[in-house]
Amino acid sequence: MKILFTAILIILVASGCSSNEEKKTQQTAQEQTATPKVTQKKDTAKNDAIVLTDTSGDTIKVKQTSDGFIFEGYEGKVVLLNFFATWCPPCKAEIPHLNNLQKKYAKDIKIISVVLEENKSNEEIIKFMNKYGVEFTITNSPDNFKLAKILGGVESIPFMVIYDRKGSYSQHYVGAVVQEMIEADIKKVL
Repeated sequence: MKILFTAILIILVASGCSSNEEKKTQQTAQEQTATPKVTQKKDTAKNDAIVLTDTSGDTIKVKQTSDGFIFEGYEGKVVLLNFFATWCPPCKAEIPHLNNLQKKYAKDIKIISVVLEENKSNEEIIKFMNKYGVEFTITNSPDNFKLAKILGGVESIPFMVIYDRKGSYSQHYVGAVVQEMIEADIKKVL
């Protein structure tokens, strides 16, 4: 029984979320985004900053560059973007790992979680944060979907991207990832 439970847990963690009960939310996200790619798509029509708003109302201006993004207020820090949904089991499973990394490298990194759910109130997100002990920033704004689209789309979550201190793309992950792998990639860009 223990082996079966372990095997199921490994399969769940190794794959990204794609839930039938959340098909509408995922379908909306897919309509607003394209197929995921490692490189971002340069939006030549508009080079306006994306404005992500966190659950306390603070904003993070995100400006696209030729090879990444500048995150206003976090210049000189490694930024880990974490695209997720509150209903996603692997996303929930990564919270303790992301908390550990944010604490351990507080001076050097900033973890910004980007919720990809429409019509989710800040009160619902705050309740989720309290329930799961989230200790990093979660953004909940329409520009979350714009950012996902510029990255080429996010079809499977969790989806994480690391940007170095200069805002250049460094690494990305699709699905749940062990803390040691993320930490090793963070150390490469510190």
